Amino acid sequence: MTGSRNIAIAALLLGFVLSMGTAGYAIVEGWNLLDSLYMTVITLTTVGYGEVHPVSDRGRVLTIMILFSGIGVGAYLIGTVTQILVEGRLLQVMGRKKLERRIKALQGHYVVCGYGRVGRIVCEEIKQAKPTPLVVIEKDSSTTAKVEEDGHLYILGDATEEECLLKAGILSAKSLVTAIDSEAENVYITLTAKGLNPKLFVLARAGKIGSEKKLLRAGADRVVSPHQIGGFRMAQALLRPTVTEFLDFAIQDPEIELKMEEIPVSADSRLTDVTLVESGIRQQLDLIIVAIKKATGDMLFNPASHTYIQTGDTLIALGPRQGLNKLRELLGNTKL
Repeated sequence: MTGSRNIAIAALLLGFVLSMGTAGYAIVEGWNLLDSLYMTVITLTTVGYGEVHPVSDRGRVLTIMILFSGIGVGAYLIGTVTQILVEGRLLQVMGRKKLERRIKALQGHYVVCGYGRVGRIVCEEIKQAKPTPLVVIEKDSSTTAKVEEDGHLYILGDATEEECLLKAGILSAKSLVTAIDSEAENVYITLTAKGLNPKLFVLARAGKIGSEKKLLRAGADRVVSPHQIGGFRMAQALLRPTVTEFLDFAIQDPEIELKMEEIPVSADSRLTDVTLVESGIRQQLDLIIVAIKKATGDMLFNPASHTYIQTGDTLIALGPRQGLNKLRELLGNTKL
């Protein structure tokens, strides 16, 4: 039996006692309905205001019956409410403890600070593209319900505090995204996160154009300005509509077979020290290598066929999913 049903039953019983008491005084003592109801209420609440009119012996017996009935209904109602409050609190505490244990066991996960418009899109894209778990840090309790509804782990707290970042598993995390509206908070989060885990990759949101330098000096590995990217994207849609449409088609549409992916070359790759033409990537896998990012950070666009594939490189490939999955295996990188 649920708590709400118990409360409904208690309310019905209370209404029944009130009705029977009012009717009883009206019949036994011959009082009007208001006096009868008033006498019933002060009897149930035991306020001790005194009797409305002199009470006969039969009226006293009725008062005793009302008093004991009211005590029973009141005790049942108080017990039900207390049980709901205690059980609800216990379930909440147990749920938080279970959630914290799950977060504590994570390794190589993403931490996203802020679940506003930008943070939510980041989380959804990560969820769709990679099986890697993520933890959201959000200080607005009214927003965490949406975070939980979207299927993400979360920490309710301020991401600028070390304790909060530690609860999110910052020491074992792979990357952190700070997507909060406040420029100062993004800088402070970056400084704190890098101080706790220097190896952490930090992607920071720049709210204002020109604030990238502050975030980079704070330790951010990469800075993104949504306003700048949005303006650039709109301009390209006007100037190069076909190119923009193709990129949207290749990168964003989850239904199409053609995809663009970046795949790191691991140490146990079967294609290490093999040229692109010798690898058979184009002929056998039907893939186009758009660019190669070298371990030094240099980017080779449209690499020549005699370019060697080396450990630490990242290949940016375009083609069907099946070919991309096969290339992951050849490069010793089966993780999505």
